[in-house]
Amino acid sequence: ADIRDIDAVRHISADAYGPYENEIGFVPLPAREDYKPRILRGEVWLIEARREKVGLAVIEVRSDHLLLYSLAVRPDHQRQGYGLKLMAFADERAAVLGLQEIRLFTNALMERNLAVYRRWGFVETGRRVHPTREGHSLIE
Repeated sequence: ADIRDIDAVRHISADAYGPYENEIGFVPLPAREDYKPRILRGEVWLIEARREKVGLAVIEVRSDHLLLYSLAVRPDHQRQGYGLKLMAFADERAAVLGLQEIRLFTNALMERNLAVYRRWGFVETGRRVHPTREGHSLIE
C-alpha cells in the first residue's frame, strides 16, 4: 500500500473488524487505527479482486520473526480465499527475509479467527491480559 491507499485501508479495516463489536463488546483497535505511519513504514499490503481492494495484511518485521499485526478482508469478500492468500503472502515474506517464525495475537473471544489460524498451522503459545480491556485476554 502507499499513502494514496489510506482510505481503502481504513475502510477495509473498519468493515472487517466492526462486526466484532457484537461478539467481544468493543470495536478492535485495527478498525479505528491511524494507518498512515504503518503505510509509510511499508507494513501494509493490499490484495485486490477485479481492480477493487478487498483485503489487507499489516506485517511488522522484527529481528527474529514477522508479526502479523492485522489481517482483514471486507465482509462481502470473506470466505473466498483472500485471507488465506494474505497468510500465504506473510509466509513468503518471512521466507524472503530469512525469518522462520510468524507470530500473531488475537482476542480470545474471536473464535472465527482462532479457527482460521489453527487451520493454517498457528499454535497457541500463551495468553495474556488484554492491555486496555479489563476481563479480556489475548492469545499469542
